[in-house]
Amino acid sequence: MDWKIELIILPVTDVDRARDFYANQIGFNIDHDHVVSDEIRFVQLTPPGSACSISIGKGITEAVPGSVQGLLMVVDDIEAAREHLLGNGVEVSPVDVQPWGHFLYFSDPDGNSWSVQYLPNRNQS
Repeated sequence: MDWKIELIILPVTDVDRARDFYANQIGFNIDHDHVVSDEIRFVQLTPPGSACSISIGKGITEAVPGSVQGLLMVVDDIEAAREHLLGNGVEVSPVDVQPWGHFLYFSDPDGNSWSVQYLPNRNQS
């Protein structure tokens, strides 16, 4: 039996600001943006090439905005990823080179934190 993580809910204070950040600055695809009622709005966004999406919205979580820490995405080119983020106005760390991988760090407008990882030896046997 497969167990797949397909959706992570991120608590945010301003749904439109967060949607625009993830779509326009990071480059996630907007899969859904539905207002269910005055109390519920569901926005789902997916990074290009990912099988896992994030959800932001109104009335979908009791978690404190900015409380999700340590989310991780993997890329094939860490320098290109950094340039993409910088070019779109994202405050991003310098590349952190470790023996097991290279990393970037950034946060969304609410403080939910992300790591971007490049594994130089991933495709080597």
